[in-house]
Amino acid sequence: MFRRVVVLLLMAAAALWAANLKLYLKEGGFQLVREYRVEGDRVRYYSVERSDWEEIPLDMVDLKRTQSEAAARQQQIDRDVKSMAEEHAETQAIHAEASNIPVDPGVYWLEGDRAKPLEAAESTVHMDKGRQLLRVFSPVPTTTGRGQLEIPGAHSKLVFHQPEQEFYIQLSDTERFGILKLTPKGNVRVVEELLWDSAAREMTETPTEIEILRQQLASDELYKIWPKQPLAPGEYAVVEFTSGKMNMQIWDFAIAAPHP
Repeated sequence: MFRRVVVLLLMAAAALWAANLKLYLKEGGFQLVREYRVEGDRVRYYSVERSDWEEIPLDMVDLKRTQSEAAARQQQIDRDVKSMAEEHAETQAIHAEASNIPVDPGVYWLEGDRAKPLEAAESTVHMDKGRQLLRVFSPVPTTTGRGQLEIPGAHSKLVFHQPEQEFYIQLSDTERFGILKLTPKGNVRVVEELLWDSAAREMTETPTEIEILRQQLASDELYKIWPKQPLAPGEYAVVEFTSGKMNMQIWDFAIAAPHP
């Protein structure tokens, strides 16, 4: 594969170089040529118009302008070849990175070249009048009130010391995803605040989202995500959800405080 790309790069460079040149004349105008060379007091060139070799006195040719344009052309060729090589290297790196991530939906992080999965957390909805297990398409509360989406435990079992930790999310569907800041509250962590309007039968969700950067990798479902700014020590989660559907999937983690 790499050899094929190198060949294509060389072919592209050769094609650019083989493009027609303008042999400028001092009296004005130019000859369109495939190539030319100076031989003593003559300039020998291959005429594109007549498909043959011809000669012209050197003192009739604006050699400086001709050479300047040829040099500029070569510089452009060099830039294009470099750009294509860099683009190829970047594509290869992305494919190599993506090949380390399993195809099963979920969230992963890399330890060296080895992908390690984040464990999905079980969540509950705690409304004013009780607690119910949150499941996809589960019935929403029948009373108006406030509540919160929670996951058990005051702290995540998975702790990172890198505040710019990168994650890979293999989506199960075309949904929103991101990183949320969690709020410890007793023996649970609050994922988001909820407000249920029974009259309108609408649930308003208020998560604390972290601004992230994202890069789509080898498929439509695989993304690499990381925080735009280093994360402060605390509790967080990578989430996948559809707004207003109460179907949030949660993978929790923590960022450790730096050692003094």
